[in-house]
Amino acid sequence: MMVKNLIGWQKQPNKLNIQGEIERAISSVTGEEVDLIASGRTDAGVHALGQVANFKTNSNIEIEKIPIALNSQLKKSIRIQNAEEVSEEFHSRYNCKKKTYRYVIDNSKYGSAIYRNLCYHIGTPLNIEAMNKAIKYFEGTHDFKAFKSSGTSSKSSVRTIYSANIITEGTNIAIDLTGNGFLYNMVRIIAGTLVEVGLEKILPEEIPNIIESRDRARAGKTLPPQGLTLLCVNYEA
Repeated sequence: MMVKNLIGWQKQPNKLNIQGEIERAISSVTGEEVDLIASGRTDAGVHALGQVANFKTNSNIEIEKIPIALNSQLKKSIRIQNAEEVSEEFHSRYNCKKKTYRYVIDNSKYGSAIYRNLCYHIGTPLNIEAMNKAIKYFEGTHDFKAFKSSGTSSKSSVRTIYSANIITEGTNIAIDLTGNGFLYNMVRIIAGTLVEVGLEKILPEEIPNIIESRDRARAGKTLPPQGLTLLCVNYEA
């Protein structure tokens, strides 16, 4: 039996995706065809603990029962955690003020069989002190053109990072970034650049120059998607 993997959030014909699966579940429960609007798209392999999406319905199902009803129709790899009624003007994407992403690196010698799809393994010990110093240069409002992949639809590459931190737990290194928005693959490229710092291939003090250069070639590589998780979406400034 062939098991199909989810290709990410965005609905695509004849491909298994999160948006399409949830819309199918909503239709099954309410009898309505809906357009589900998310705070943003996630690529195949990327995880989300705090994705937010909205849809309009005329259903009389009690709000608190919607997660239970939808989860009964969904694959176990997709779970609805909460539902609430919002104003007609609410838009999951356009009303978003902040997002927090986390990229997790397993810096153990051999890696983990169990958590291999939730982190990126690097067996070479990383210089955490240097990475801690480097990550702070990303805070503030900058043009992050050097940290985006081709294919970005955004007209401007200027973004604001409100906080950038590294959290260590055992051999796991978590890179947390909170900002007003992120370019395509921006978090994964920042994480890749910090790995270069950790490997002592880039000095922490070089980060401002890399940002100012707006040159993608000067930043680190794009790390694989499985280490990335959308932690939360905030609608208050």
